Formats: sequence, structure tokens, C-alpha cells
Amino acid sequence: MSKPVLGIDIGGSGIKGAPVDLKKGEFAAKRLRIDTPGESTPDNVAEVVAQIVEHFADQIGDGPIGVTVPAVVTHGRTRSAANIHASWIDCEAEKVFEDRLQRDIYLVNDADAAGVGEVRYGAAKDHPGLVLLTTLGTGIGSAIIHRGVLVPNSELGHLEIDGHDAESQASSGVKDKLGLSYEEWVPRLQRYYEVVEKLLWPDLIVVGGGVSKDHEQFLPHLRLNSPIVPAALKNKAGIIGAAWLAADRRAHPEPVLDYQTPGEPRVSKAKASKS
Repeated sequence: MSKPVLGIDIGGSGIKGAPVDLKKGEFAAKRLRIDTPGESTPDNVAEVVAQIVEHFADQIGDGPIGVTVPAVVTHGRTRSAANIHASWIDCEAEKVFEDRLQRDIYLVNDADAAGVGEVRYGAAKDHPGLVLLTTLGTGIGSAIIHRGVLVPNSELGHLEIDGHDAESQASSGVKDKLGLSYEEWVPRLQRYYEVVEKLLWPDLIVVGGGVSKDHEQFLPHLRLNSPIVPAALKNKAGIIGAAWLAADRRAHPEPVLDYQTPGEPRVSKAKASKS
């Protein structure tokens, strides 16, 4: 793309956006952050996203926009809601944004976007095998990328391990809530990653989330078959990954699946661009 592509990261407390230079994998301008509305419905969030788009309008031209959301996203529809309003569940959210902004939007799960960012420009850049990214935060997000191709919506933080939802035992949010030291937290991480490793056999595990800045206090103590490294892009990964995915969608439109009756998908024409 000749101009930077805008990436926007929707979180429970803030909505952040920045134009991304896709050649360098870097922000082309200072990031703008606006508080997430108290009632964070899709329509209310779309209004904030519109403010961010307007702020960067001169830099991005009529290019597509990548938007991350803390939810499972299938074919533009959000299927869940984490730290945002329950009205996102089963919402045609991508269409909500496109109708409001009159632009091409690519909506993606936040962990998936971060994974793509790390594979394209970060800790797993140009990795030829199977990469697993996990984000350790309030919960555990995950992204699976095989030879550069994203397998979306893995939700590995919700694996049942030893009778518990994994993130309820091993997230950094649980560490903080229980006041665990890194030494006390490591066995929980060890159990989580050894189970995930046996299910997927990744060639590389990348660990993101705010706690990754302290990676030297816990990653070297994990005993795994796969190499495990900290994320390189930190809190920029989601915005950068979303921008890359939006540009990729513009270049390679994907077919739209229409579900006329349960279990009977019909592939229709590729989604039309608004450009």
C-alpha cells in the first residue's frame, strides 16, 4: 500500500489507533488513545473509532482499516465479548463499523492480530513453522500461525486443565489477584504450557501481554520442548497486526459464507471493496 494503513485496538478501558508503515512494521505517527465508552456497545465504540479515523484521515487516504476486538470473530460477526458490552455477542460488528465509517474494515480477534504482528515484524518474523503466541493478561489470549498463515480464534486460554479453565489458574491477572511471586507463578505456567505443547507441538512459542516485560523472571524457568521467547512489539503488536491483515484482505478478498440453515454454509461472491 502506498500510504500507511490504520490499525485500531479496542480494549476494555481504551481504544488505541495509529497508522502503520507496513514496509517497516512501525507506527507512522504517534498513537491516539481515547477512553472506551462506559456503555461499550458496538454503536458507541464505532463512534470512538470514527474519531480516530478522522484524526488520521489525511495520512491514510481511502485505505482499509484493521480493528481488533476482545472477542471471537467469524466472518465479520463477533461471537463472544470479553471486557466489553454483552451486545457484541452474535453481532455483525464488521458491518456496523463499515456502515458508520463507509470504509473497508477488517475485524479480528485481538490476540490473533498480535500474533500476526509478531510473525510479520516481531519475535517470530519470517518463521517457517508453527508459531503459538499467547498473551498473558487478565485472561490468556492465543494465536496460531502456520508458515505465516493465521488459524483464527484458537481461544486456548479456555482449555480445561486439571478440571479448571486454564486462564483462571495461570493468567497474570490471577497472579496479581492472589499476590503470587514469579517463583510461585511458574508452576502454573509450566502446567499450562506443557499441556498446550502436547496438543500442538509448536516450533516456537511467543509470550506477550504486559507481564512479558518481566520475562527474565519466569520464562527461563519453564521446561518445554519448544523454544519460548518474549514478544518484541509489546503493546504495538495488535495495531500493527490488524493493519497488515486489513491490507492483506484488500489485496486478497475472502469469500463470504452465508448460513441459510444451520450446518449448511453457502459460499457467495467475495466481499466487495468500498474503495
